[in-house]
Amino acid sequence: MDTREKVEALLMALGLAYDETSWHGPNLRGSLRGVDPEAASWRPDPERHNIWEIAVHAAYWKYAARRRLAREKRGAFPLGGRNWFERPKERSLAAWKSDMEILEDQHRNLVRVVEQLTDKDLAAEVGKNLQVQQLIQGVAFHDVYHAGQIRLLRRLRSGQSEV
Repeated sequence: MDTREKVEALLMALGLAYDETSWHGPNLRGSLRGVDPEAASWRPDPERHNIWEIAVHAAYWKYAARRRLAREKRGAFPLGGRNWFERPKERSLAAWKSDMEILEDQHRNLVRVVEQLTDKDLAAEVGKNLQVQQLIQGVAFHDVYHAGQIRLLRRLRSGQSEV
């Protein structure tokens, strides 16, 4: 497989996990479709994350992966903190849309970096025992994992028993 084919395969994985039609069911963006601020902020338990926090968490890790790939320093994520962000600070449609735009922007930024990868980049390590390809695949797996969590939270909130 040449470099372009490898990059295209990684881009396909990111797309299927985030916003392209896939056989496995809703991807991350699809799992968020139709969620309003009230549903996004609902918690099944005070100690559990809500949909809103999961979405911003996914955005953060897209940012972190892109930063590693581009060899950038920390500090450019739009929200202060890292990993998990308590949400909502304000339960409004504008705040929800703003955080969803962060997710969308971070996904697009990551895709732009992946599109530019070279053969040398693909062979590089971006962490201890972590190659570029593994990092990108990990972002895709992360999106699918959290899409499933979001679907489950939506079902729990609505009182449906089947996932």
